[in-house]
Amino acid sequence: MITVLLAIAAYLIGSISFAVVVSKAYGLSDPRTYGSGNPGATNVLRSGNKGAAIWTLIGDAFKGWLAVWLTIHFADRLGVGDDTIALVAIAVFLGHLWPLFFRFQGGKGVATALGVLLALNVWLGLATLATWLIVAYAFRYSSLAALIASLFAPFYYGLLFGVEPQLFAVAAMSALLIWRHAKNIGNLMAGKESRIGSKGKGADAKKK
Repeated sequence: MITVLLAIAAYLIGSISFAVVVSKAYGLSDPRTYGSGNPGATNVLRSGNKGAAIWTLIGDAFKGWLAVWLTIHFADRLGVGDDTIALVAIAVFLGHLWPLFFRFQGGKGVATALGVLLALNVWLGLATLATWLIVAYAFRYSSLAALIASLFAPFYYGLLFGVEPQLFAVAAMSALLIWRHAKNIGNLMAGKESRIGSKGKGADAKKK
């Protein structure tokens, strides 16, 4: 029962869409109405407000980190193990993808996945983040950086820790993240993908 309750709590934490909350606080348009329509930090950046994008990134990463860190921190006291930690990791990620509080219209999960990885292991998270930064700097495509980093994340986990329940959670998140980027993959192949920092149509419209 405690495992189920922890998974539900993680899903609800993940359901807090910081892109929408932060945009509302800044008086910006709902990020689901412009650019890629994705409620995430990259799309919020298309509004031209870097502060809002940074807070969105921090918030989405923090919720992923918090749910997993709390589970790990209290695992012994609650009598749960690696299987529960893995389930919580997936649950908070699913909450971001399909948030209960925002009509199940969520983001693609890059920042939240990073938070989860940092909670599982700092070096795992930093290695994945470094991969994202290198690709993003070289090609200026956030989606391409996310796709490559997601492919490397399970490899990094396996290299560091071998086959554990959390490895399957990381692999599942990577697969879902790639699936959520299906449209971006098509745009990349067609040369139509927006680069980091490009402004989305309608992004400068204030919330009415």
